Amino acid sequence: MPTSQKEQFLSVIVADLLPFLRRYARALSGNQSTGDRYAAATLEALLTDRSVFDEGHSHKVALFKSFHAIWSTSGALTESTDSGISARAQRHLSRLAPNTREVLLLRTIEEFTEDEIAEIMGVEKSEVTELYRIALRDMEDSIAGRVLIIEDEAIIALDLQSIVADMGHRITGVAPTHKAATALFGKERPDLILSDIQLADGSSGIEAVNEILKSAADVPVIFITAFPERLLTGDRPEPAFVITKPYTEEQVRSAVSQAMFFASTETLRA
Repeated sequence: MPTSQKEQFLSVIVADLLPFLRRYARALSGNQSTGDRYAAATLEALLTDRSVFDEGHSHKVALFKSFHAIWSTSGALTESTDSGISARAQRHLSRLAPNTREVLLLRTIEEFTEDEIAEIMGVEKSEVTELYRIALRDMEDSIAGRVLIIEDEAIIALDLQSIVADMGHRITGVAPTHKAATALFGKERPDLILSDIQLADGSSGIEAVNEILKSAADVPVIFITAFPERLLTGDRPEPAFVITKPYTEEQVRSAVSQAMFFASTETLRA
């Protein structure tokens, strides 16, 4: 296929699927810039060879399979140039069983089936099942902390509180507006923020989080939104964890466990 046709083919894929690949790459690496570099390298590789799209899989499976061909051979988990949360993420990653984090993200956040994950990662389905079990155990048992929920819909807020509390975390408060969120943060600093992006009074969860992070840049954030593409633009610092509404309990538990685990500190349990 001529290069121009390859580029046209990829541009269609990029428009639809790149935000999800970038979300996955950032969560997997624990760092926005690192994740974006791997996503870009995947697209560059596909300009040279796009035969993975001729294997009969969905475009999303093919794209993620191409990504994993690069990720699994690159030594991504041995980088040590980052600092802060990114450095802690890499230290924690080195302690996990190989491939468990990949399986957890692919299963719960990107919602691939076990058969699709096996194809993406080049392993047997039975191995995917076992890796997923190990990942859930390691993540959920890793740490407990304090969670601030920014959500204006009462039913959703109650549901999130129940899920997070059942995991052993403590809720510092539920804020339906930007002003309430910053006020609650001022009373007690959380270890994790779980936030919607559109709030009751027309204010923005993104703006509330950005204000909070001016004084607490190391607090991890999970956004839960019906419009994930608004957060995955590449134009500004983006969250590693974005959950799409309507969400499942499994997705919330996975993201909360990972965010707590990879942004944890020695004093978090105090």
